[in-house]
Amino acid sequence: MAARATSEADGSASIGQLVASIKDDLTGLVRDEIELAKAELKQDAKEAGLGGALIAVALFLGLLATILGSFALVYGVHALGLGLGWSFLVVAGAYVLVALLLLLTARSRFGRISKVERTKTTAREAARALKRSPNST
Repeated sequence: MAARATSEADGSASIGQLVASIKDDLTGLVRDEIELAKAELKQDAKEAGLGGALIAVALFLGLLATILGSFALVYGVHALGLGLGWSFLVVAGAYVLVALLLLLTARSRFGRISKVERTKTTAREAARALKRSPNST
């Protein structure tokens, strides 16, 4: 570095030295950029991992809340005068009904899928047009 500074100061650096200097500077720049990218990716990976863990904990707590809410609903139905066993059956039956309604809704949504009919039609039309064009010339 000191030799480079003295040769640059008096302006007597050869073209080979200048090219070598540029190569060294570019190599250093690329290495620094790679290290910066690694550091940024490492930080992003930590943030993504923490975010994923927080989502998992939130889902677990939501599951627990659903279970506890179900028990509260069972005891609420029991408080209306129904036996405890029947209360569990009523709540379970309500969940089964909701699940069936969701399945039927999903089935109707899947039935609306067009199976790329428009694409098939336009592809056939394009193929017909290509078959006709050599005959007309």
